[in-house]
Order: sequence, then C-alpha cells, then structure tokens
Amino acid sequence: MSALAPLSAAFAAGVAVRNSLYDSGLLKAQRLKWPVVSIGNLSVGGAGKTPFTIMLGEMLQARKMAFDILSRGYGRKTTAIKLVNENGSASEFGDEPLLMARKLGVPVIVGADRFAAGQFAEVQFSGLRPAHGGTWLHLLDDGFQHRRLHRDFDIVIVTPEDVRDRLLPAGRLREPLSSLRRAHAIVLTEGASTEGLPIENQNVWRITRKIDVGGVPARPIAICGIARPERFLKDLRAAGIEIAGEAIFPDHYAYTESDLRELLRLREQKNAGGFVTTEKDAINLAQNPPELVKAMQPLTAVPLKMELIDGDRALDLMMGSIAENLQCHVTG
Repeated sequence: MSALAPLSAAFAAGVAVRNSLYDSGLLKAQRLKWPVVSIGNLSVGGAGKTPFTIMLGEMLQARKMAFDILSRGYGRKTTAIKLVNENGSASEFGDEPLLMARKLGVPVIVGADRFAAGQFAEVQFSGLRPAHGGTWLHLLDDGFQHRRLHRDFDIVIVTPEDVRDRLLPAGRLREPLSSLRRAHAIVLTEGASTEGLPIENQNVWRITRKIDVGGVPARPIAICGIARPERFLKDLRAAGIEIAGEAIFPDHYAYTESDLRELLRLREQKNAGGFVTTEKDAINLAQNPPELVKAMQPLTAVPLKMELIDGDRALDLMMGSIAENLQCHVTG
C-alpha cells in the first residue's frame, strides 16, 4: 500500500462531502442566462481538454453557432476577469486560453470565478446575436469539478489511464470514477473503453487524435511542457519522426532565457536539425527575447487534431438536450 493512501482516503472523503452537498441541493449552483456546456475530465491534466474544446468550437462554427469560452487561465500571473487578447502573453492570460482564442477567434474570458466571467461575457456580448437567431453558448473549459456553476451539458473526457488510477495525492484523479454518473456525455480517448466505468444512461462518444508533422526539421530536439509528455513523444515517433533528443519540462512551463540557451546547446550537442514542440509550448517559448526565439529556428509547433466519431449526431444530441433543459427551466 502506498504511503499516500491515507491522504487519498481523506481527499476522497472531502470530495464525497462536497459532491453530496451539491447533489442534495444544500449547495446551489449559480445559473447564467445563456446555456453552459462544460468540457472536463477526472484527472489532473493530460486528457486533451483544450484540443477537444477547439474541435467542438470548430464544429459549432461550421453550424454558424455563436459561443464564448470561460477558462480559469491556469498559470497566469493576474487574477482579474479579463477578455483574452490574442496578441497578449501567457503570463497575463494563460497559455491554453491564448491558444483557444487564436485558433477559434472567439471571445475567451479568464477568471477563477467562472460565474462572474460568464456574467462579464453576457454583458459584453449581449448585443451580438447569432445570424440564425439562436442562443449564445458558454463553453466551460475544465469545468467538471467547478460545480458552483450550473451547466446544461456536461462532457467528460476519459483516458485509458483513468480506470486504473487512484485519487490524489497517490494518483492523478481529482474525483472517483463514480462521479461519471453526473455526466451527460462520456468521451473515450483512443485506447479507453467502457469496461470498469459506471455508465448508466450517459452518451458514450469516441474521439481519434493525430498530429500534423508537416515542416518538422530532420532529427529535431523534442520540447514539451505538458501533463503527459510521453504521449507527445509517442505521437512523433508514430508519425515517423526520428527524435535526436528530448527536453521535458513541467506542465504550463514558463521558459526562461537560460532554458532557451540550454536548448540551443543541446541542439549543437546532438547535431539536431532543429526543434519540434507543441502549440502550447510554442506560446510559452515565444515569451522570450526575439533574438533568442529567432535563434531557435527552425522550430515547428505541431498541432494536435481531434475528431469526434459520428460528430454530427453527437452535436445534434447535445443541442437537443440543451433545448430540452432550457424548456424545463422556463416551465419549471
């Protein structure tokens, strides 16, 4: 038994009490005017919430549906509620909110209090109505544990590792698998299955993932500061990239000038053709002096693309459920 097992047991008890207070109604979730779709997971990082949110946003845009994104803005140095400026910095807005804003071109609002962030959005964009006359959605990034905010549709991403993992701090899980019962849709990443999951009436969706390695230099140094770096390295090798060296950093890592100089020395030592990194890391690397960033070239940021299998049907189901929930709220 792990020495951390008693701490995990205490953590589990705290999670259970908090969830029971919300489930019983003793703690009330705050409701925004516009519908909320939450994208979350059970573990600490590495499930692919950001690329999934980007993919879902692109699907909504294809249907000309309007939305914003509410995010905590993990890793930023400010605490105020802010509308993300695409030309801003990770220290001000967080790397993932910046990536989503740049990819989708939609309003991304950061704030630890996502209800207040949603209210800010509803004031700022109240005059902008979708062309088809429909409603405006809030996409709640990493929202499964943020129960203070009512959501109209809860999406939870499950990885193969989740089923055999343990609760914090012995493992990476923020909630037990039993919490999946409150999700509207469970998304299985590649390699995950329903075996061992407490699935009752939830919708089960599946996604595929791939990286675009076009333009990657020969024998690159692979740089990543993400929750599960082994997946990035595995994806590169599966795509036929011969990696000359690896430089692994903590998730959301804020690269410094000395880090970039060390990386340049590593390139020379390994006789590498350049660098390859994730899109999130590229944002953090770019926060350094321009001359150092320029010296890192060639550096390719490979995008991670997700595809939702039978996505049109899944989106129809989601929007139908939201419409039904809204109707019940109005008539209830």
